[in-house]
Amino acid sequence: MNLAELESVARQVRGRLLEMSHRAGTPHLGSSLSCVDILVAAYWAVLRLDPRQPQAPDRDRFILSKGHAATTLYATLAHRGYFDVDWLKHYAEPGSCLAEHPIPGVPGIEAATGSLGHGLSLGLGMALAGRIQKLPYRVYVLLSDGECNEGSVWEAALCAPAQGLENVCAIVDYNKWQATGRSNDVMSLHPLREKWAAFGWSAQELNGHDMSALVNALHNVPDGSGKPVAIIAHTVKGRGVSFMEDDNNWHYRVPSAEELARGRRELQLA
Repeated sequence: MNLAELESVARQVRGRLLEMSHRAGTPHLGSSLSCVDILVAAYWAVLRLDPRQPQAPDRDRFILSKGHAATTLYATLAHRGYFDVDWLKHYAEPGSCLAEHPIPGVPGIEAATGSLGHGLSLGLGMALAGRIQKLPYRVYVLLSDGECNEGSVWEAALCAPAQGLENVCAIVDYNKWQATGRSNDVMSLHPLREKWAAFGWSAQELNGHDMSALVNALHNVPDGSGKPVAIIAHTVKGRGVSFMEDDNNWHYRVPSAEELARGRRELQLA
């Protein structure tokens, strides 16, 4: 797919997120919107996978460690062909397999996440298993910036270089917000790239809404350095909908019918 096609898919996914949040009355919409471009770049242009064989042993793995953005993963998997898009209409309903946080059993879901701080360690385990089995897959783990407050993230960050896991890529969705305030006011994350580099990672920063930059960076794993790769993706919470962008109220707010319609018009979906 070319960049225009990828950006079109991203708009469609964002529209789905608005619909899902409105229909189910669930929060975390701003956090879900900020990482859409990352998932679209990964699933349509980078990951080696086949939706018809979601358990293929040699598939690349993608772990959504920031499990509160489950709607982004569900919408991505549905549009990519892992399951019928109609499943999204039942997101967060009693008995639905699409819970508010990802759970195993849904095609394409690699791990249960949402208890923040565990996804990277799970990814390292998968990478080590691949090495033992001599399988060439790569492991991508998407974390939130607030998640980097967790000590378990940094334990995993120390482990990966020690084990030479160059097929692991940690992506931080750096939207500058967490539940209660600005990320750098709650904990001192800055300078985040330098912290990952100091822990032994091949670390870079980029615009997390620049589809071309995302595709290039995600594709270049491993990058020849012999180190695991860390991508600090600078993003905007609520990206794509003007009245939600950089407004932390949308960590918990649910869009009304009028806001849903307005958002869809802005996304050129109305």
